[in-house]
Amino acid sequence: MTFKELNINKQLIKALDEIGYTTPTTIQRDAFSIIMSGKDVLGLAQTGTGKTMAYILPLLSMWRFSKEPHPQILVIVPTRELVEQVVREIEKVTTYLNCVAVGVFGGANINTQAEEVLKGLDVLVGTPGRIFDLAASGSLQLKQIKKLVIDEVDETLNLGFRSQLTAILDMLPQKRQNLFFSATLSEEVERFIQTYIGDYFTVEAAGAGTPLEKINQQAFEIPNFKSKVNLLFQLLVQKDFSKTLVFTSSKEIADHLFESVNAEFPDKSEVIHSNKSQNYRFRAVREFRDGAIDVLIATDLIARGIDVPDVSHVIHFDLPEDCDTYIHRIGRTGRQEKTGVAIAFVKENEKELFKSFKDAMKSNIPFNKLPEEIEISTEMMDFEKPSLKMRETLVKQKKRSNSIDAPGPAFHEKKEKNKKVNKRYDHKKAMHEKYGKPKTRRGKH
Repeated sequence: MTFKELNINKQLIKALDEIGYTTPTTIQRDAFSIIMSGKDVLGLAQTGTGKTMAYILPLLSMWRFSKEPHPQILVIVPTRELVEQVVREIEKVTTYLNCVAVGVFGGANINTQAEEVLKGLDVLVGTPGRIFDLAASGSLQLKQIKKLVIDEVDETLNLGFRSQLTAILDMLPQKRQNLFFSATLSEEVERFIQTYIGDYFTVEAAGAGTPLEKINQQAFEIPNFKSKVNLLFQLLVQKDFSKTLVFTSSKEIADHLFESVNAEFPDKSEVIHSNKSQNYRFRAVREFRDGAIDVLIATDLIARGIDVPDVSHVIHFDLPEDCDTYIHRIGRTGRQEKTGVAIAFVKENEKELFKSFKDAMKSNIPFNKLPEEIEISTEMMDFEKPSLKMRETLVKQKKRSNSIDAPGPAFHEKKEKNKKVNKRYDHKKAMHEKYGKPKTRRGKH
């Protein structure tokens, strides 16, 4: 099937032809007619299967020009990078449509974005926090929304946007079409969707938890950071490592790795994580996309926001904590019907975790033999060393009393000589005790 066989208007078809899109992916093909019917849809598809176009094309096919300045289509995504990606995809296919798409996200000047929204738009793409802020301030009107898309529902909820999503949904018209797209269908995602919409149609492009078939997965058993760096250097000098995406488990490790790679291959790599500014991250991704750099080091926080064609290799410098994140990572390569390679660096204590990934994916990923020239270091970085935690023993303190008979914990017995107390001397009583009767003075004669 080609895009021309779908019920897509001529303007969209012409734009698709110009950018070289001729054959729809599975999720694009299966979701198109259902979305066009106006039903609420839950689309399950892994990263790299073309799900952004799966909702953009039918929504734009149904879109009609309006003189109203308020948006008709609202697309909510979890990250700034994904906002930029979706807006870019919309702009690619609306060359011959008078359709205006605007992206909004946190970390940028809200007043500038408010001015852009007030100029008038048809499609708004944004992160939940910034959409809510603009709507709450009155800069954004949501009363004309006819189509709602929440992309990467699982990640949006994982990042703690539930309260903002709830507030936005309460602002929207009751009569609208809802489209939810997710890579996984967790209980949390299912409960969230069922809370806000009734019946919906599920479209599943590939079983959640299964890898893409066009990705060659490999693994190396490697003990620590410095040994991993040595192996990475050996891999990067190979010719086919043309565009390599390296994932780490933390910002600290990402920064250390970038220092090492940049020293060995100057000006050939960049690093992005949540501590980097928005402009820095956009520039780094753009340079990686354009081929100005060969290696991009990233943390999982922005993994879903990276849209780079022709990634040759994905390297798990550190294994993620769960299989879903592992699949999202490898989905960065092997896209658009091309093949890709994913390589995992596995430590001894991670073998069971890695085995659980293989079992979940029903895949036999072999361990490659380490090249003989790789130096295996015995030195561990500070962040690798196990931290010794002292057991905290809490002693219940007795309640302090002000009573003399029940002194508090700071009381100590006085010495005998200090126990004397000052008493008033009673002469009459003393004489009585000494002589048995009062001693009286004789009168004068």
